[in-house]
Amino acid sequence: MDFTATNPFFARSTLPYQLPPFAVIVDEHYRPAFLQGMTEQLAEVDAITATADAPTFDNTLVALERSGQTLARVAEVFFNKSSSDSGDFTTDLEEELAPLLAAHADAIRLDPRLYARIEALHEQRSSLALDAESLYLLDRYFTEFTLAGAGLSDDDKQALREFNARLSTLTTRFEKNLLADTNELALVLDDVAELDGLTGGEISAAAEAAREHGFAGRYLISLVLPTSHPYLASLTNRGVRERLLAASRARGIRSDAAGAANDNRPLVIEITHLRAQRARLLGFDNHAAFVTADETAKTPDAVWDLLGRLAPAAARNARVEQADLQAVIDAEGGGFELAAWDWAFYTEKVRRAKYDVDTAAMRPYFELESVLQNGVFFAANRLYGLTFTARPDLVGWHPEARVFEVTAEDGAALGLYIGDYYTRDSKRGGAWMNALVSQSELLGTDTTVVCNNLNVSKPATGQPTLLTYDEVTTLFHEFGHALHGLLARATYPKFSGTNVYRDFVEFPSQVNEMWMLWPDVLANYARHYETGEAMPKPLVDRIQASSAFNEGFLTSEYLAAALLDQAWHRIDADTTVTDVAQFEADALASVDLANTSVPTRYASTYFAHTFSGGYDAGYYSYIWSEVLDADTVEWFKENGGLTRANGDCFRDRLLGVGGTRDPLEAYRQWRGRDADLQPLLDRRGLN
Repeated sequence: MDFTATNPFFARSTLPYQLPPFAVIVDEHYRPAFLQGMTEQLAEVDAITATADAPTFDNTLVALERSGQTLARVAEVFFNKSSSDSGDFTTDLEEELAPLLAAHADAIRLDPRLYARIEALHEQRSSLALDAESLYLLDRYFTEFTLAGAGLSDDDKQALREFNARLSTLTTRFEKNLLADTNELALVLDDVAELDGLTGGEISAAAEAAREHGFAGRYLISLVLPTSHPYLASLTNRGVRERLLAASRARGIRSDAAGAANDNRPLVIEITHLRAQRARLLGFDNHAAFVTADETAKTPDAVWDLLGRLAPAAARNARVEQADLQAVIDAEGGGFELAAWDWAFYTEKVRRAKYDVDTAAMRPYFELESVLQNGVFFAANRLYGLTFTARPDLVGWHPEARVFEVTAEDGAALGLYIGDYYTRDSKRGGAWMNALVSQSELLGTDTTVVCNNLNVSKPATGQPTLLTYDEVTTLFHEFGHALHGLLARATYPKFSGTNVYRDFVEFPSQVNEMWMLWPDVLANYARHYETGEAMPKPLVDRIQASSAFNEGFLTSEYLAAALLDQAWHRIDADTTVTDVAQFEADALASVDLANTSVPTRYASTYFAHTFSGGYDAGYYSYIWSEVLDADTVEWFKENGGLTRANGDCFRDRLLGVGGTRDPLEAYRQWRGRDADLQPLLDRRGLN
């Protein structure tokens, strides 16, 4: 069969909202589409640079914004698939494509003719009579090309190309190893008694997972991306808890015959060294300086100042919490010192004793369909007037991917939202949002197709999907990213939706978390899956009262990861690390976060955000954005909360703006001032 002649990526989809035609896409379509897409875009760029006409905004930047549409179509679909439904074909092709795509990007960013045209326009910018978004586009292109090395000598450009190609290969391999190790290290148990503390549904799901993996009659617990597993809060068998945490921590560090192929330690060392060398080539002291130069933070010192200000208070709070947990162990005659695998279990005991809140007792009120329809969608309707209608006639990339049509209050079409919520072996860990089709007035794309991926454990057949408190938070969070894409109103594709600074992109998603416990929203979705009874108000009140409980631990384990990311990327090109574990220990000890009972959220060898996920030297972004988020929550409270007027204001001034202007300037004009740090300190108990 001629897959080139019938390749669906070679033209815009004719399905509603340009939804990719997943029903006809096969593996053999991807490689030809990537190759064709790269060839087309290079020809388009060559046409820009070959013209004898003087550079204008239209013949240079507008033409550049129009380029690469075939490549964009295939890339959005393929990289979503490689994350959510991977297999041998996708992992092998991704590894093959990584250096090719890096070289392709370099061919554009390092083109001296293209840079000369952009530079000439930038010098003339005050006389070009551009509108604000177009002027900002010119500024962004000039800054990005300059930082990418467009002004380097030919020899330095060649060295840069080699760095970029090698790094793309290494980061792709890191992700491949992590997925393999996450699957291989799943905990298999023989006796149902070892699962004591889990619900009947969770035990049934573990039995079903074991059968699917060839362990009939046993029980399988799949690992999650972070170090700590949700089941650590429930499993009563201390030995099983220890084994589960040990399996999680073993990812990427096994040197025996079974795990050596997935050893990520050499990759961590080489990736960070190459990033430091590349930063020096580009004129920066280290990779963190290179990254933050084009973020709202601007310098790694600004990042370190914020993290360093928060870390001592978080560590102090964690030690107080640790003493409380140890007191419970001692009172029960436990006879052991609190360990990392005990923290979540005894935290739940203290939570029950202190606040009369049992997180396991919440789950019957957090049924997935109700949370989604009556919580997440309900809040979006009240704020933005959006309606979500299931479209079972439209096919996603996997049978579990559900498609919803999104319309505005006046019936205008906005796009499609696709939710893929369950974990599976072919899906990487964590949760994320992708845009398969992005809005752009320039490209005539008025609507969008966005998707959310989560990793919720699939219940046994016929059982309801009951979410944990954290999973409900994650669903609201990721849907905030989806709204950022759905409500985009940009002229240029470069600025659409979540195409903003990385240390700002988490802001809209974090703000959306506030509606999870908003009284009107919670009352609408938190209903018992069997009886339909609303969550009792005393329980709601206790949940609200305990919202800052365990924040010492939660803030410490996050800050440990953020500071570890910074430490790896503040090393200079002359520094060579030889021992990953020792480097981690030294980095955490230097900021008073080396508490063995509080494991870092991610250890280096399974820190996907920083070694394969595009958050290198940028994991600080979550707390950086949370400063804005906490201040914004105060604005909503001051102005009446969940109202259309508030939603329209937030949408028009921030959410729909995307990357069309400087985000901190937009925030400042909306709020009337810079964000105040105090609400964050109050929220996390860090005063």
